Amino acid sequence: MAKHFAKRFYASTAWKQCRAAYILNVQGLCETCLEHNEVKPGLIVHHKILLTPQNINNYEVSLNWDHLKYECKVCHDKNEGHGVREAGEVIRDGLRFNDMGEV
Repeated sequence: MAKHFAKRFYASTAWKQCRAAYILNVQGLCETCLEHNEVKPGLIVHHKILLTPQNINNYEVSLNWDHLKYECKVCHDKNEGHGVREAGEVIRDGLRFNDMGEV
């Protein structure tokens, strides 16, 4: 789920067009799986540079294809801070942590 400050960006025409074009460019496949010789469909366009309130309107960061990667849900959840499953549950390094920091 998008952070509060990013909701407007993700609803923008610029992002939707960028995202759609990027997905077509990578033929709808998870780029991380392809790096491991697996073929799986992608689901999420991941920003390799974490978007913040300070850089989200800098289109050299937020809309730059060099900083995007199309990934399936499994691969996307392996990115630091992106593996949120349920309230209070986070996945890091393939491990699930509850809101108490317990595996």
